Amino acid sequence: MITLGCSKNLVDSENLVTQLQAGAVSAEHSNGPVEADTVIVNTCGFIDLAKEESVNTILECVELKKAGAIEKVYVTGCLSERYRDDLRKEIPEVDAYFGTMELPALLAEYDVDYRHELIGERQSSTPMHYAYLKISEGCNRTCSFCAIPLMRGKHRSKPIEGILEEARALVRRGVREIMLIAQELTYYGLDIYKRRALADLLDQLAAVEGLDWIRLHYAYPTKFPLDVLDAIARNPSVCNYLDMPLQHASNTVLERMRRNITQEEMRTLIQEARQRVPDLAIRTTMMVGFPGETDEEFQELLDFVREMQFDRLGVFEYSHEEDTGAYVWPDDISPEQKAARSRLLMETQRTISLEKNEQRIGSTLPVIIDRKEESHYYGRTEYDSPGVDNEVLVETPYARIGDMIPVQIEDATEYDLMGTPA
Repeated sequence: MITLGCSKNLVDSENLVTQLQAGAVSAEHSNGPVEADTVIVNTCGFIDLAKEESVNTILECVELKKAGAIEKVYVTGCLSERYRDDLRKEIPEVDAYFGTMELPALLAEYDVDYRHELIGERQSSTPMHYAYLKISEGCNRTCSFCAIPLMRGKHRSKPIEGILEEARALVRRGVREIMLIAQELTYYGLDIYKRRALADLLDQLAAVEGLDWIRLHYAYPTKFPLDVLDAIARNPSVCNYLDMPLQHASNTVLERMRRNITQEEMRTLIQEARQRVPDLAIRTTMMVGFPGETDEEFQELLDFVREMQFDRLGVFEYSHEEDTGAYVWPDDISPEQKAARSRLLMETQRTISLEKNEQRIGSTLPVIIDRKEESHYYGRTEYDSPGVDNEVLVETPYARIGDMIPVQIEDATEYDLMGTPA
């Protein structure tokens, strides 16, 4: 099982492997083709670079099949959902293509029946102390740059009872931290409970014994439910961390993006969040090079980032995606200009990040140990998610992976902290 793309894809792959293993099929996760009869590639189709990586991985597997190293290649995931007919024509050597919601059909290729009772028994492929937990699927938004609704469909919330069951099963296997993920966390519950129910979910998850950290990813800012902030504040196990992609700060760009929010509303929301949760770390994502983005509009974005002082920030360069609302406009920002704006934005954030990290020097923070490299241990604070945020280099002769230990911070760089056990 080769998984490309986001953490939501990873959860899908983990569910697939669990179902296969329950059906007496030997299955494992891999970063690349291994000795096996079959390779399943779970693809990403979000932006051009992700699509290119997916296609290249499929072609590599096809070459292994031609060479007799493997017998079959199956392709699933977002790219397959969106471009299945094109892929069949261009890469006919693949034995079968499956969409994002066709797990039972894929299992049928192995004569394995889908078992509903395994929903809470997912075998995590991440280090045993943390896991991703998907609370919904799909998205009802119509952002003009985004193709996710084309690949994942409309928003569908999972019932709270099922999420709690899965969380408890993960804790029984040693998980101490879960990252709640969805295309849009803050829409959770509107379809099945007729109200936004994320705060209720957090309260109930916080009561799960053995679950030390609960982290929120991908919270849409428009009509943000403020009771979520109160749930973060009152539940010690809910991390003071909020991943809220804003995408831009110029009102004219936000309007073309169909984000249904203004810079002024975003500023008010951020100020409210920091007031209700004073130690809150806000992570956001911005996009540069959207069609028609002028120097003045980019400068508005730059000024907003300087003003808001985000704790964590990532940058995407706009990718021109067919069948999206923005596709009718010319992709008129050159690749060189997109790259230059991305670099300038990240240089700005680098300065902010260094200042914020230096403020941590002298403090003692709980750190969860993720891995060991040579003689060094690396962990994270509650303000950091794995793979995308800061790490803490812990100088200690011994620590166990998954342990949570107090660490005194003694030094800092732009994206890392250094310290010793307190």
